Amino acid sequence: MMNIVWHEESVTKEDRRKKNNHHSFVLWFTGLSGSGKSTLANAVAKTLFEQNIHCYVLDGDNVRHGLNSDLGFSAEDRTENIRRIGEVAKLFVDSGQIVLTAFISPFRQDRQLVRDKLEQDEFVEIYVRCPLETCEQRDPKGLYKKARRGEIRDFTGIDSPYEPPISPELIVDTDEHSIEQCVQQIIAYLQHKRWI
Repeated sequence: MMNIVWHEESVTKEDRRKKNNHHSFVLWFTGLSGSGKSTLANAVAKTLFEQNIHCYVLDGDNVRHGLNSDLGFSAEDRTENIRRIGEVAKLFVDSGQIVLTAFISPFRQDRQLVRDKLEQDEFVEIYVRCPLETCEQRDPKGLYKKARRGEIRDFTGIDSPYEPPISPELIVDTDEHSIEQCVQQIIAYLQHKRWI
């Protein structure tokens, strides 16, 4: 970009990690609407917070109330939604925090673009796997019913595709395991990596 120069900070990411006494990274929860992404991300965040670990949840619906309120649900808008979240998530990682993102993020290419913004040990893709039928039965926001009636267009899983991760760091099956069991699976992974 013309006339824009990166300004180095006096406090580095490594300084912040050392002070916080833990690694900083992104836990990227992806899956269909109703799979349990937001519930799980918030449950993991609560567990981390109780261990004095600095973390923050970026939730798809919440972010669309502010930062991304100008975006719709076309393929192009979904891509821009994830691009912006990737940039915000990177800022959280630079600040020395763990950021948990709960976004359908249906396209592999978009998720890869976020991964590529970060260093090798800063992005954990968590596939919140749940069959479409189960998500439709849950339908916590009534969105599947609206999509089936044609009231919502480009709804992921109905008339817009969801591309499951090919090799995520973690797969959690929310139709087979409780939220508590899924949280423990994620915490165990982070402990094994010695990031917390």
